[in-house]
This record gives sequence, structure tokens and C-alpha cells, in this order.
Amino acid sequence: MDKDLLFKYNTPGPRYTSYPTVPYWQKTAPTQHKWSDLANEAFSVSNDKEGISLYVHLPFCESLCTYCGCNTRITINHAVETKYIDAVLKEWKMYFSIFGGTQPVIRELHLGGGTPTFFSPKNLTRLVNGLLENAIVHPKASFGFEAHPGNTTDEHLQALYQVGFRRISIGVQDFNPIVLAIINRHQTYEQVAHLTRKAREIGYTSVNYDIVYGLPQQKACYMMQTMLRVIQLKPDRIAFYSYAHVPWIKPGQRNYTELDLPDADKKMSIYETGRNALELAGYRDIGMDHFALETDELFIAQTEGRLHRNFMGYTDTRTQLLIGLGASSISDSWTGYVQNEKKVEDYYKRIEANEIPIARGHELTREDLIMRRHILELMTSFETSWTSSSEVCMDVYNALERLSEMEFDELVEIEPFRVRVTEKGKPFIRNVCMAFDARLWADLPQTALFSQTI
Repeated sequence: MDKDLLFKYNTPGPRYTSYPTVPYWQKTAPTQHKWSDLANEAFSVSNDKEGISLYVHLPFCESLCTYCGCNTRITINHAVETKYIDAVLKEWKMYFSIFGGTQPVIRELHLGGGTPTFFSPKNLTRLVNGLLENAIVHPKASFGFEAHPGNTTDEHLQALYQVGFRRISIGVQDFNPIVLAIINRHQTYEQVAHLTRKAREIGYTSVNYDIVYGLPQQKACYMMQTMLRVIQLKPDRIAFYSYAHVPWIKPGQRNYTELDLPDADKKMSIYETGRNALELAGYRDIGMDHFALETDELFIAQTEGRLHRNFMGYTDTRTQLLIGLGASSISDSWTGYVQNEKKVEDYYKRIEANEIPIARGHELTREDLIMRRHILELMTSFETSWTSSSEVCMDVYNALERLSEMEFDELVEIEPFRVRVTEKGKPFIRNVCMAFDARLWADLPQTALFSQTI
């Protein structure tokens, strides 16, 4: 990889799990009535065809991993589990009312956090059974959960398998004890290995590892050691993320300073070391930050043009309606977004008042919908095109002008009605998408909003 280009394009930018990105949502959230209309409209289109997706945010953790950018609540009081599950199930019942009594067909269910396995196997079973009680499970349903190797037990694996889960995402981050210590992450290689082997023994068909590069105290040689262990355990897919240093948003990251982080040159070396190791081991580049074996559903979905990206990341299932349940969860009707209250106490108050706990949101304009489609196509297929007036607006032509320098650098190829990202340009996919981000260019941030792209 050309290091001059890496330095040139290493600028702050969004990860594009949505468009518009959250900082550019409208200042006033959709009303309860408006969101009900948007959700019901998407449900009517989606439910009989591909079904709908559910994401449940379980924010509790027993300790803070200081690198983490997620919405978390730190506690060792497990009595919180019951009240939170009750609130989530009540929120889900509110959506049943929006759907007019029609049984939802669940195509996708994901438990994220926080630490989902903070909850006991018994309580997770109660949660999932409550979500599915009056729903229909799609015959091709995909159920997955995020697992912390330090507290996920064999009982967790067995209980979630019995209620339909077949995918597990293990938060590895790094195997080096020096790196794990500074980010307050308590786990061992043996725990990861056992969790991986036990999941496969029980019958899980997809194992993902999250690996992060650019962490404090991390070095290229550490990453090579980590990847050798990863390759030995051979997960089906790997999310290889850049550490997002945003201490102005996540104060826990102030437990170390920028001096503890690898500089830009070292971070790029760490990235190249990890990427090269994965490619040599047979993993294929899937969208942004993701790698998969050729036998994995993500790779198959990409080759068949079915790869999708939403607030849950990359998925092989494309549904029009994603319902987010729990504190800080985000829902997506394609034409609109809403995010729930972030603070658990505020979330509880809204649920007790029998309200969808909307804190903020956005209803997409015609131009938003056009640019959203192009950014999604770039993120999933590394190319986008437009053949009718419904697929183009002035913002598209403005994007082409912004891409001229990337075209000169051979990162993209531009044709009259098509943009394609080259192999050389794939590591810069966030930069390419930024060219299509009309709202970003209309109001360039004056303060730090996003992490670096590399």
C-alpha cells in the first residue's frame, strides 16, 4: 500500500452505518405519531417479503473497557437485569400496536452492548422468548449476539443456541497482555479458544472476531502475534476496526493519552501487518473493515450482490425495517431514523409513560434517499451507478467533482453514470463515501466529530 496516500487521506470521517450520519440529523426528532407512520409503512412493505430486523441494546458491563465507544452502564448489580428486560419487552409490545396486530416475521435478531452476556442465561432466554412469543421466525432467520470471552459461559452458549442463535461475535480486540491491560480488558487466549471451540461443538455456524488496530501500546509485532493466533482458531469472519480515539465523547479514553497511541506511521504499519496476514490466510476483503472466508455468508452475499449495511454493521440480510429496542438503540425505516434515550433512567421514564422513547431522529428527504442509496452501494459493492432521474440529483454531480483527485490517484474509476472503487482504493472507502456526503459538505464540522479514516 502507498503510505503517501494513507497519510494524505487519513482524515476524520464517518463510518456510514447510516446516511445522513447521526450528527447531521434534523434538530427536531419525528413525533411519536410520525415515527409510527414511518415504521408501519416500512413494516407493510417488508414483513411479507423479507421480514424485519430486531436489534436489542443491552448496555450493562461489570467494568469499563476504556477503549470502548459504545453506550454502556457500569455496575456489578445484576438485579438490574429483570427491570431492563421488562422495559424492552414493553417497548416491543408498543410496536405490536403500531403494526396493527399483524404478526411480525423476524428475519434478523442481534443482541449487542455493552455486554449481552452480563445477563444470566435464564434472563437472556426470557428476553428472547418474550420477543418471539407472538412473532413468526423466518425460515432463513439469522440470530447473533456479542460475547465477552471473560464472562460468556458454556451455559450462555447452550441457552442462546436453544432459542435459535447460530452466530456469535467474540470481542477479542488484541491478544497482547500489555495492550489488554491498558484498555482494562480482562480475558485470555485460552478463554477465546475455549469459547470458539465450544460454540462450534454446540452447533454455531458462524464465529466472528472483533480485532482493533491503533490501540494504546500496540505495535506491529504484537499484531502479528495476535493474527497468528486468530488464524490458528480460524473464525469465519473478522471485523478489523480502527480504534476511534474520541475522548471528548468517551471520557474513559482519557485514562491514557495520545502519547500512548501509535503515531500515524506506526498505526498504518499495524494495519498493514494485520491485513496482509489475513489475506495470506485466505480471508477476503468484505466492504469496510471486514474480512471473511470464502465459505462465509458475508462473502457469498457480497459475490451475489446481497450484502447490506446498517446500524448492526454488515449483514447478508437486507430488510427495510430495523427496530432497535433498549436504551440508545436506533431504528431505521429506510425513510426515517429514530434513536432511543441514551440514559437508562430516561429510557425507563419514557417506557413507563407508554411512549416510544425517541430522543432524536431524522426523516429523509428525496436528496437524502438518493445519496443514501449511493453510499450504501459503495459500502457494500465498492461501486454505484444511476440510470434514471430517480437515482440522481445535483448532489451526485457535486460528489463527482470531489472525486476528481481520487480519480487522479487511481482510487476510483469514473464513467458517465457509474463510480467504481479500485482495489487500490478499497482501504479509502470512507473517503470515497465522504465525497457523496452532501450534508457533511454543506456544514463542515468546526470541532471534532469523527475518528480518523485509517
